[in-house]
Amino acid sequence: MAIPKVTIKYLNGLLGIAPESQDGLLALVVLGATGAGETFKLGTPYKVYGPSSLVDLGITEDNNARLVELVREFYSECNEGTPLYIVGIASGTMTSFCNKDTGKIVSLVESLKGELRGVMIANSAAAGEVKEGIAADVLSAAPIAQVAAEHCANVLYAPIFVILEGKGFQSSASLQDLSEKTYNRVGIVIGDTKADSDDAAIGILAGRIAASPIQRNIGAVLDGPLTPVEMYLGNDTIDNSMDDVRTAHDKGYIVPRIHVGRSGYFYCDDPMACDPTDDYGHLTARRTIDKAARIAYDTLLDYLLSEIELNEDGTMQQPVVKSWQAAVESAINTQMTSRGELSATNGSGCRCIIDATQNVLAASTINVVLKVRPYGYAREIVCEIGFLTANV
Repeated sequence: MAIPKVTIKYLNGLLGIAPESQDGLLALVVLGATGAGETFKLGTPYKVYGPSSLVDLGITEDNNARLVELVREFYSECNEGTPLYIVGIASGTMTSFCNKDTGKIVSLVESLKGELRGVMIANSAAAGEVKEGIAADVLSAAPIAQVAAEHCANVLYAPIFVILEGKGFQSSASLQDLSEKTYNRVGIVIGDTKADSDDAAIGILAGRIAASPIQRNIGAVLDGPLTPVEMYLGNDTIDNSMDDVRTAHDKGYIVPRIHVGRSGYFYCDDPMACDPTDDYGHLTARRTIDKAARIAYDTLLDYLLSEIELNEDGTMQQPVVKSWQAAVESAINTQMTSRGELSATNGSGCRCIIDATQNVLAASTINVVLKVRPYGYAREIVCEIGFLTANV
């Protein structure tokens, strides 16, 4: 018989502390990579935490110079210890890799159980055919990548965005106008750290994304300049190419720029390959809404096939409606608003709406509307200046 006693058990999980965020978890895919025996198999994702992780995988500048370069770029923008998946692909095109049915992008997302938030795709091979100022493969991959990303969001419940390396850039004037497209899960980056390069500094962009909270524009000046001391658009420095930078930006490309009076380089903005008036036409909006979707899905999944108290007319009882709304709003506010990822009023950055007149008994369907409040961004600031006189 046990001695009589009083036992105190500490309850946990009552403070509503949000779980560790994976918002910046990206996969860097490099086409034209070379395997390194059993330690680095092509087509297999490996999680790294810094350039030193490549040594353990047998990845060197001799066998995978482009991959090493991009990983170094990534960790020049974010702290070592930041997780990054790297995937080497033997050969092929961005278009073939992104194909929903025959490519490997969907299986990559599936193999990582939906952890990924974005896929960055580079190609170590030559640009090949150039069309409309950039590698033809990049332009043909964009709509294919959009279809694959939509599949991940709508079927796998693992929303992602895709950034394509703007291989073979030749001319801003001849670039295809992405602002006329509808690829709001796809972006294309141009500009490199080397002059007259076929490549783009997609590792720098990936590092800036991983280091930034979801609501932060990658071009935010207060976050400081990008790490490269020189950046180029084609064969000239960004400093001497600002007219071309403006043209590329207006056409919806992610491109570096300079700011007069500030040293270093910054991104112009974070456009996706679509109409800028699209609700999800910028990476900040894409990342924000995708996180809200993940949280809403996880919260509402708990209610699937559970018993629901109904009124005589088949509608949900009011306390049930309120509890569902409160659960979704609490999850969003705990995991997003409290982190400063949503614009808050009275401590809340969202609103969950459930029509209490829905006949659940007849339809067995409950329609839920979730709206989150984003931030605004000062994409243009106009300051009028003049002399202060007694007459003013």
